[in-house]
Amino acid sequence: MLERLCKAAGNVSEPRRLWGNFRHKLVDILVIALLTILCGGEDFVDMEEFGQEREEILRKILVLPNGIPDSDTFRRVLERVNPAEMSRWLDDWIEMERKPGGRLVNFDGKAIRGSENTSHKAYHVVSAWVAEHHMTLGELAVEEKSNEITAIPRLLDLIDIAGDIVTSDAMGCQTEIVKKICEKKADYVIGLKGNQPTMDNEVAEYFSAVERENLEVLSRWTSPVEKDHGRIEKREVTVISANWFADRGRWEGLKTFIQVRSFVTKKGEQTVSIRRYISSASLDAQEFCGIIRGHWSIENQLHWCLDVVFREDSSRARKDNSPLNLNMLRKMALSLLKATDMGKRVSLKKKMFKAALNPERLLQVLMEK
Repeated sequence: MLERLCKAAGNVSEPRRLWGNFRHKLVDILVIALLTILCGGEDFVDMEEFGQEREEILRKILVLPNGIPDSDTFRRVLERVNPAEMSRWLDDWIEMERKPGGRLVNFDGKAIRGSENTSHKAYHVVSAWVAEHHMTLGELAVEEKSNEITAIPRLLDLIDIAGDIVTSDAMGCQTEIVKKICEKKADYVIGLKGNQPTMDNEVAEYFSAVERENLEVLSRWTSPVEKDHGRIEKREVTVISANWFADRGRWEGLKTFIQVRSFVTKKGEQTVSIRRYISSASLDAQEFCGIIRGHWSIENQLHWCLDVVFREDSSRARKDNSPLNLNMLRKMALSLLKATDMGKRVSLKKKMFKAALNPERLLQVLMEK
């Protein structure tokens, strides 16, 4: 596995001038950077210090012709490496065993808040996340949240989603996006809000008529009552056919509308919220509820971990490609750590601490994938 890691890193283009006198190999720099993040390191200085502390074991897998690179070398290289090639390197190394479809692929964006500088705004990275495998299938960077609309089709072109179900919030509720998903032979479940006001109003009115006039529905399901930290919640999910919708022809593959009504009681007060979705799938209400709740794994399992576990928003890397390359290294480290079994109830932070303390634990993280 480690040999494949180094071999795959060799496919990343050298960003330094070709006529220079390189003291350190690009492969060595990239591998040390990833291992540093795995062990809880956060910046270029940490990469140098990690390399110095673990030089003996690193020499067993790397060349290191002139010892450990210094922090400035890590900084310059990660500012210049092409993020797309970094992504391909990491994807080539850890190939997820592909089942024939059936995955839930969540699309969402996250701002790297510390990446803003005088030459560009904070990068906004749109990711495709598979919670089942703790794996990011791909990502694209944009400079505005509104640019997610154009980034999602480009990201769809880069990944294989045949047979999967794609989920997105209302930002992805666009005719071109659903068309692209269907062209990739996948299904979609996408939030419907005010960015499609006419459609949203018509669907809301139809669901009201369903309740008022007891019209036929495809499926209806009420969840068990859930209690957690003083919060009591129950969901009512209703699925109706999209055959009645006059503009159905504009929305490729559209088959169903879903409404989720949530009743939340906290401190004796009850609030009711209603969310609606469009879908190309024909599933029952309970299945749709699971898919809709599963979409938020990208927030809970990816974005939250990047912020809280890896302290991404506190990173001071701002120049050129360094914020994007570090973002990809953190995502790969997260996937590796989640896939590693170090015993029951061992948190990600604890796994990183164990890997930092014990080289055998670090090798376990790398070898279990």
